[in-house]
Amino acid sequence: MTTVILLRHGRTTANTSGVLAGWTPGVQLDENGEKQAQAVAERLSTVPLAAVVSSPLERCLQTATAVAAGRDLAVRPDDRLGEARYGDWTGRPIKELAKEPLWKVVQQHPSAAVFPGAEGEGLAQTQARAVAAVRAWNAELGADAVWLACSHGDVIKAILADALGLHLDQFQRIVVDPASVSVISYSETRPFVVRMNDTGGDVAALMPPPKRRRRRTASSDAVVGGGAGPAA
Repeated sequence: MTTVILLRHGRTTANTSGVLAGWTPGVQLDENGEKQAQAVAERLSTVPLAAVVSSPLERCLQTATAVAAGRDLAVRPDDRLGEARYGDWTGRPIKELAKEPLWKVVQQHPSAAVFPGAEGEGLAQTQARAVAAVRAWNAELGADAVWLACSHGDVIKAILADALGLHLDQFQRIVVDPASVSVISYSETRPFVVRMNDTGGDVAALMPPPKRRRRRTASSDAVVGGGAGPAA
């Protein structure tokens, strides 16, 4: 079972100013975002990571670099985990975009939303490339690997929706805050969503279990009745 830790980048100046950053170059973590990145790096310091993969945008690279620091790992950029390509919406204030007709489509029927302009893409395209990236890294890193993907709010929400078996039109029900951790374990049969929008607390349960010679149930089987949770 391969486990991916989905980490959203820390807070940026664009977040606090209410601007849709998209692929705008040079958007970096603000002072609070840097503290968030250091805090989540400390939380995850005991989790053995097979890889640290990141969106190529600065805010994610900064956050991922904080997690990779002190490990024998280089941050590996992957464009497929980059922010949704918002096209002509990029760099505009959210309060202005909320008045656009497309805003209601993004909120109510995001699978049909295609952002305007030559650089714009559909949210369905965003989801497809991001899920493909996760699946490809799972295959490369192999079973029992735990790895980290640092990405963006809408991208992580789209990956979670896929893992939950939700239509993309429901992904706005998911919340992914800056520097939050969401975790998905992929088995041969199905994904298991282990955490969503986790911003604090113990991460010992993310440690890979010791290998056993025999298993009474397959790792892809869901626990009937809900189980006892991770060992104390």
